[in-house]
Order: sequence, then structure tokens, then C-alpha cells
Amino acid sequence: MENKLVVSANKVFILCFFGIVLLGGVTPLHALVRCCKFEVIRSSHTRLCTKKSMLTINGQSPGPTIYARRGDLIMLDVVNRADQNITIHWHGVKMPRYPWSDGTDFVTQCPIRPGQRFTQRMILSDEEGTLWWHAHSDWSRNSVYGAIVILPPTAQAFPFPKPHAHLPILIGEWWNADVEEVFGNFLAGGGDPEVSDAFLINGQPGDLYPCSRQDTYKVFVKPGKTYLIKLVNAVMDNIMFFKIAGHNLTVVGTDGAYTKPMTTDYVAISPGQTIDVLLETNQPPSHYYMAARIYASGGEFVTTPATAIIEYVGNHYTPPPSPFLPSFPEYNDSAASVDFTDQLRSLANDVDVPKIVDKTLFYTLSVNQLPCLRSSCLGATRLLASVNNVSLLLPKTDILQAYYRGIIGVYDSDFPDFPPSSFNYTQGVKAKEQSGPGFGTAVRVLAYNTTVEVVFQGTNLGGGVEHPMHLHGYSFYVVGSGLGNYDRVRGPATYNLVDPPLMENIAVPRNGWTAIRFRANNPGVWYMHCHFERHVSWGMGMVFIVKDGEGPHQKMLPPPPDMPPC
Repeated sequence: MENKLVVSANKVFILCFFGIVLLGGVTPLHALVRCCKFEVIRSSHTRLCTKKSMLTINGQSPGPTIYARRGDLIMLDVVNRADQNITIHWHGVKMPRYPWSDGTDFVTQCPIRPGQRFTQRMILSDEEGTLWWHAHSDWSRNSVYGAIVILPPTAQAFPFPKPHAHLPILIGEWWNADVEEVFGNFLAGGGDPEVSDAFLINGQPGDLYPCSRQDTYKVFVKPGKTYLIKLVNAVMDNIMFFKIAGHNLTVVGTDGAYTKPMTTDYVAISPGQTIDVLLETNQPPSHYYMAARIYASGGEFVTTPATAIIEYVGNHYTPPPSPFLPSFPEYNDSAASVDFTDQLRSLANDVDVPKIVDKTLFYTLSVNQLPCLRSSCLGATRLLASVNNVSLLLPKTDILQAYYRGIIGVYDSDFPDFPPSSFNYTQGVKAKEQSGPGFGTAVRVLAYNTTVEVVFQGTNLGGGVEHPMHLHGYSFYVVGSGLGNYDRVRGPATYNLVDPPLMENIAVPRNGWTAIRFRANNPGVWYMHCHFERHVSWGMGMVFIVKDGEGPHQKMLPPPPDMPPC
């Protein structure tokens, strides 16, 4: 079956008409309330001549695209009709004062068990552009994910000419094997996971893969129009390059915030990140490949790009035997990845980035090793990951419930602000017996309205690799980055405090550093972790608890009555 999209400017919004008073003060009085029903089921899907059953929402993978406007409230009735636990995270939605619907297993909730349901409230505030939603339990997000398109309020315009239509493009990944089996074998073996079999664009690998020509995703466009591509990297473990043959792209937003326009012929997008790009259909009418190919600084991976086809409408031209294929940066071109991200700038000048910092945190990001004594281990050691040499252990009761109800013994409040020892992070080598992490469920508590700077420092432990770091509940300003070890004198001198990009997902360069700043004004419990799935599974994460402020609108809201039990 051929997958086609004839793009249109019309969007469908589903409105829920019921009293705002029933929502416990969550809803701004001006907001529209929209609703959706998400049924988690197992459904059969075939790619690469391989049929398998996998978790999906409403039988779709990718799942439904949610359309809303800035400031809306979306009520999502999540019903688990599958055979395993699930949580759904609304990636990039800040959920002001309401972490209860953040959807992070054992951090802000216990999972929704088979046969259970949970009504989640997605509270939009200042986000505008593209975000996405995905499962946040085990590796279910491989097939349970979808886009969130947030439009301006009806009386406001885009900060660029109104596009002819919106085009959500989600880059995904396919294993012929059952993903939960891949996940289980990965944890048991102690090494890297099995390599996937294909990358996907909107659920299809494209005709460069076997058995896929008939399912190649197609987009039909009119000449002389401008289309707004809503790009999402839903891949599990890799930064991706994205290009359209013969066409330049103009970046206008990332992670639900606008940027200064940036013209480019390629995009580098890390797992968890979203990027808005304008496509002008100004080339000779023909067929052109839209393609996504891996960037990887090492390891084993699939090099064949996922493809979709851009087809100009009309019958006044002869299409080529095969669409034009774009040329990509080399798969290991780290400069192409870093340079793209370094060019991003906020749309406005003199943005509200904290100029004075109350707390400076220095977080090393490492892949560690420990002896592996299990019979299932593939070698003498097993791989782990850590922040400041602490590998996160998730508790049996979620941290948010423990914090809210004062339950003792679930977590410790002593997450370190600095690593336990200093060394040449990006070039030094530690003996295996010195590179093992400690384990803990430790959080960093922040007073309300604290201005925070976090310096992420990549290390050479485990060979060194990029780390796309994601912070729940907040957007942050990316004020600086560089290669090598962070220098406390020279580093801040290079900071951009005028128009740094506002993001919630940033790729820390391999053997390099990145500095972010934010104001801790969203009370609650918020997860921060690497968005490489293998790294977060190994423990590369930590939790912030932001305490209540003194004002009535500076306090965390109470939980809903249907929180899933632990």
C-alpha cells in the first residue's frame, strides 16, 4: 500500500466542552480544552518483508498527531489494552506546576498497567512550534510516539509568512526482532544493543530498503509554495542528518520555540529534538528524495538512508526513472553535526537568559564499566552510564509521590554538584577498576526561582560519544559549548547571553562540553537524562526537585484522583 500525503492548510481540532472548574485549577481561563483518546494496543505491522506485533497507539505507528494552539489544555484518556506497562511523556511540554502528567515511569508516576487507564492533562504554556509525545517505559517509545503541532493563538501570526501547509515528518527506526526482546537481551548481555534493521520516515523505510518500494511515503506539493516541515527525531540512539535533494531549507524553530531564520542544505537533529524548517517548492517540477541518514562517531549501525518522495503535482513534466537523491555529510562528520547546532539562535535579541547565576552545577557524562558476573553476560564487564559517576536506579515507588507525601527511603537528596574526582576528562584514560560508577536514587533539590547553570562535560570513558541531554519541565538557554575540557575562565568568556537558543534537548559534543541556563520557577519533580536510549537504560540520568515558592501561583498543584497505583 502506497503512503501518500496531499498537504492542506486545514486542521481538525477536537474540543471537549465541560466545566473548567472540574480541572482543579489547571486550565487558564482563556484556553480551549481539547481531548483525545489513546488506546495502547498490540497491532501487527510489516516492514522489510517481516511481520511482527508491536505496541502502538490506536493501531498506528507513528501515532496520531496532536494539533493545538499555544496555551491550550489537552485532555488525553490513555487506556492500556496491551500486555505490558506503559507511560506516555509529552516531550517538551513544561506542565507548569503539574508534574503529575509528565509521564515518566517511577519518576513522576508508576506505570499504567494492562487494563488500567489514566487521564493525562497536557498543559501548554508558552510553547509554540513542534514538540512530540512518546512512551517513557522500557523501549516502548520505538513504536509508541507521535508529533505535537502547536500553532499561534488565532489572533496572532507566525513570525514568518504563513505556510501553505504543515508537514509533520517523524524519523523512526525498525527492528525485525521484537523490541522488548532486543531490550531484554541488551540488559542481560551487558554490552551494546542489537543494531536496528532500518530507519523510517513517517513509519516507512523507503525504496532503498528491500520489500519497501510499495510502501514508500510520498508527499505531493504544489510549485511555488512554502511548506512548514515539523521534523522529529524519534530514533532510539542516533543523531540523524536530514536533507531534501535539490532544495535548501530554512530553520525557523526548535523544541517549541522560534529561532532566527537559518538557511541550510541539511539538518542535524538529535534523538528527542524537534526542528521546524521551511521548504520552498521552487525547483523544476520533478520527484525528489527526502532522506534521513545516520550520523555516528563510532560503533555499528545501518548506513542506508530512510527515504520519502517529494512529488510536484501536475502532468506537464516527465518524472525521472528514480528520484534525485541528496548527498550527505559523511556518517562520522562530527563537525557537520556540531556546526549546525552551533548556528541556532533565538528569534529575539536580549532574551530572558539569567545573567546572574545562583547555582553552578558541573555534570560529567560517562559510559562506565563494571565486572559482569551473571551467566548471561557476553564478556567479563558490563556497560553502565552515569552523571557525576552516579548511575541512576529508579525506585519501586515514583519519586514525585514520595516527595509529595513525605515517604521516607525512596530517594536521597544528595546528588553531587561536581564529580568525585577531576582528571583529563576528554583525553585521559582510567583503569577499569577506577571507572566504575556508584549507584543511587539521588536528587538535587532547588529552591524556587533559583537561577541555575549546568555545564555538561563529556568524558572519554567508554570511548567518548555525544549525549543529547533532555530536561523535563523546562526549556533552557544553550549559552555555550566547545570541544575538550571546560575551562572555568575561558569558557564563560565565549558565552552567548544575547540570543542563545531556547531548547529542552541539546546534544553535548563528543569529548566536549555544553553550558545551559534556566530559572527554577516550575515547582515539581523533573527528570534530566540522556536521550540515547541505551545510555538512559544504563543509568545516565538524575532528578531535580524544585520546591514551592511563597506565592499562590508558585506552588505545585495537587494530584488527580486517578493516578496509577504503584
